[in-house]
Amino acid sequence: MTDDNGTPGWDAISQALGAVHPRQVPRHFGTALPWTLGGKDPLDGVSVYWSEQGRPHWHYVSYGLSELFDKESDDAEVSGFGFELTFRLAAATGSTAADTPPTWPMSLLQNLARYVFQTGNVLEAGHHLDANGPIAADHATALRHLAFIEDPQLPPRDTPNGRLQFLQAVGLTDDEHAAILRGSTGAVLEALEPVMPLWITDLGRACALSDAALAARVAAGSQAQGAATGLLLVEMLDWQGGGASGSTTLVLGAGQAEPLRELLEVRLAAGLPLEIVGPRKRWTFERGEQDRMQGDDLQRTCVLSPGAWERLRLALRPVADVTRISDVLSIDIRRSCLRDSEGKPLRFIG
Repeated sequence: MTDDNGTPGWDAISQALGAVHPRQVPRHFGTALPWTLGGKDPLDGVSVYWSEQGRPHWHYVSYGLSELFDKESDDAEVSGFGFELTFRLAAATGSTAADTPPTWPMSLLQNLARYVFQTGNVLEAGHHLDANGPIAADHATALRHLAFIEDPQLPPRDTPNGRLQFLQAVGLTDDEHAAILRGSTGAVLEALEPVMPLWITDLGRACALSDAALAARVAAGSQAQGAATGLLLVEMLDWQGGGASGSTTLVLGAGQAEPLRELLEVRLAAGLPLEIVGPRKRWTFERGEQDRMQGDDLQRTCVLSPGAWERLRLALRPVADVTRISDVLSIDIRRSCLRDSEGKPLRFIG
């Protein structure tokens, strides 16, 4: 399967969106200086479509996480990272297709893409993250978290450069994100869909779980699916020691301590492992009868006895400190910088 115009990946994205928004010419916002030439924005650009499906909203789609031009990677089955990001923003009252779409979602998508480019970690449906503040910088909103799901109108497709899926970012409140930690992203978003058609993000909305019936539906869905959130994305993850020395010191940022503790409490109580994914390494916690460590320089698995788990739970505080957990594990909590949805420093923790 070939394409003579040199932009087969780009065209595949545009064709997919054209089927959803026929007879519409999108607004495209390109990047002035490409990432490959030293620019700070990894995406080649973002296109924005107007939609009245579900409710009036702007539909954003990224260009640049997949291979837009000629095939360059060795993996013939997947185009680039295998996905592009989308985002749906509720339009302000009275807005029309003739208006200029808000630009802050473009910064949000660029920042998410920057994380992927810098770490190599691929975002997937079911992932979630803490934005460390409002998802829209300089906007008053209760939405401070993002969850990811397949865009409901853009199914995965084969392109000349390989498989491509469209991953939609959805804004959530603190309590909605906490519900994901107790259950699963899929269960929570499925329960929210009746009040969030197409999972359109509305900056002005309150927490949907204030509705008792909806909260009960979320709880029932999470219970049916189980504690499925088994992965936590973090900015700081490292370790020293281990191997012949026997003891490993796990290094984490202070801003990650409390979310990690909350998720570990759910996962280990259910007898399930938790995987922590950093920029270049992966660490898995499991519960067992005896403390032990296994793995290499890039991936480790730490099995915690009940006593070690209790010591770890107490040590996971947003304070810079080093704590010995067991004969095989110590934890080093270091001062960390929280950044907003545009990647700008907000404050230091620890």
